[in-house]
Amino acid sequence: MKELVEMMVRSLVDQPEYVVVGETIGESIVILEISVSQGDVGKVIGKEGRIANAIRTVVKAAAAKNDKKVTVEIMTRN
Repeated sequence: MKELVEMMVRSLVDQPEYVVVGETIGESIVILEISVSQGDVGKVIGKEGRIANAIRTVVKAAAAKNDKKVTVEIMTRN
């Protein structure tokens, strides 16, 4: 799942070399933390959060096969 998110986010941003996706796995939940450069945050979130919601929808669909809950967080890198 981490690779899927990383591929999607890298294709959206201007500086793909700064994209880092962290993954924390628990018993029933997976937390994916997307970190991008400050100038690319808007591109990952999109207008009214549409792109971020689309990323979350794709990830949740992929996670449903494994009976896991997924949380996607977006943050900036300094």
